[in-house]
Amino acid sequence: MVKSLRIGLAGLGNVGAGVVKILSANAELVAKRAGRPIVVTAVCARDRSRDRGISLDGIAWVDDAAELATRDDVDVVVELIGGSDGPALTLARRTLAASKPLVTANKAMLAHHGLELAQSAEKAGLPLKYEAAVAGGIPVIKGLAEGAAANRITRVYGLMNGTCNYILSRMEAEGLDFGTVLADAQALGFAEADPSFDIDGIDTAHKLSILAALAFGARIDFAGVAAHGIRAIASADIAQAAALGFRIKLVGLAEAEDGQLFQRVHPALVPIDHPIATTMGSLNAVVVEGDFVGRLFFQGRGAGEGPTASAVVADLVDIARGDVRPPFVMPVADLAALPRAPAADRRGRYYLRLSVADRAGVLAELTAALRDSGVSIESLVQRGTTGSDAMVVMVTHEAREADVIDSLARMAASPAVTGQPVMMHILDF
Repeated sequence: MVKSLRIGLAGLGNVGAGVVKILSANAELVAKRAGRPIVVTAVCARDRSRDRGISLDGIAWVDDAAELATRDDVDVVVELIGGSDGPALTLARRTLAASKPLVTANKAMLAHHGLELAQSAEKAGLPLKYEAAVAGGIPVIKGLAEGAAANRITRVYGLMNGTCNYILSRMEAEGLDFGTVLADAQALGFAEADPSFDIDGIDTAHKLSILAALAFGARIDFAGVAAHGIRAIASADIAQAAALGFRIKLVGLAEAEDGQLFQRVHPALVPIDHPIATTMGSLNAVVVEGDFVGRLFFQGRGAGEGPTASAVVADLVDIARGDVRPPFVMPVADLAALPRAPAADRRGRYYLRLSVADRAGVLAELTAALRDSGVSIESLVQRGTTGSDAMVVMVTHEAREADVIDSLARMAASPAVTGQPVMMHILDF
């Protein structure tokens, strides 16, 4: 008889329940692909009485997740608790210390402690798998680690948060404002009661820092990701972007150039014919650019019970097959501590939106501020709004980011500017 791979599962939310469902519904198929059965033998969850729509007959319950690491009937621990520290980190550390493989969907923990955990796994010769931590069911981790392994990756970017993509897609499709769509998304379960991590770009920043480490052979630098969210996006921006031939998306972007690493999460105007511009609703999309393979495009459901649980089980299949490799493709000792690339000298085109007093001479003041900062205008639109204000939208020619920011500061200082200016990058690749 082939020995089963016995799983200790911490967390029985949607994803945890999904893992149990897949391992039950597709037990025979999974066993054939893994070379042996994979079974859940122990679980830990806060509420034992909750109906999760799954059978837990014959599965042991524990009250302390860390106990899963030392149980004799557990070969591999799956951590689905969440959170960068606390019980999740304690369980991860104890699992590896107990010489057991770890599978996690916890991007926050990896962004903050991934190098420590990877080093522990390497020293013990253990697998540490985390496909489900980035873009749910999309196999972008495997794509980078395996499919693109022969390439020097120059850029990785995309839409990594389904909540933000859902909100922006609804704003565009229905002409609604941000607050209305956010409230609706919360009611439908697409957004958390406290949506800050999603709408302020932190969730995307966690994922981006992990992808950057894989793509560029770099040490994770979550603190080096400049994160800007979508709170300031107005329905007028969505409409104006469409008129210009763009869609607004929250883009996570990482580039390695001249021995430096640039990482940023920001709303951007994406050309309407770009692959990520066609990614609507709660879908995710990631683009990887390699020197020989060219552009690789990954798209699919980036969250939810089925896709994320599918990624977890895929990692378990790898472990059952005996796949042991450095978690970040190369040993932690070989990962480069790349210095952070400054944003000031980056060049590109920019979308600027200002609310101004609707009076003579205002446009002359704005264009003078741009001129004095060395920024030229590609297009300018002025639209009347309610009351005595007007909306001015400008698209710049290619310019240094520092110069564009300087021009915004000059404009914001004018008494004619009545609201906080909005600046968004234009994706030109």
